[in-house]
Amino acid sequence: MMEPFKPLYTAPEVAKVLRINVNAVYDLMNKGKLPYLVLGSKKVRGSDLERFIEKYPTEEVITQ
Repeated sequence: MMEPFKPLYTAPEVAKVLRINVNAVYDLMNKGKLPYLVLGSKKVRGSDLERFIEKYPTEEVITQ
């Protein structure tokens, strides 16, 4: 069962959800690919994270 999205995520929490390292999360933020708020530190809205995941390009699997 998938955990429901929270209203806000810290960069380490986003990294855990996406299964990438925290530096990659900050890179996505700094390049404008992942929207964030600055509330003491950078935070990502759960709705923005969900939208990012849904719109992220997928690779085509070619079968022979």
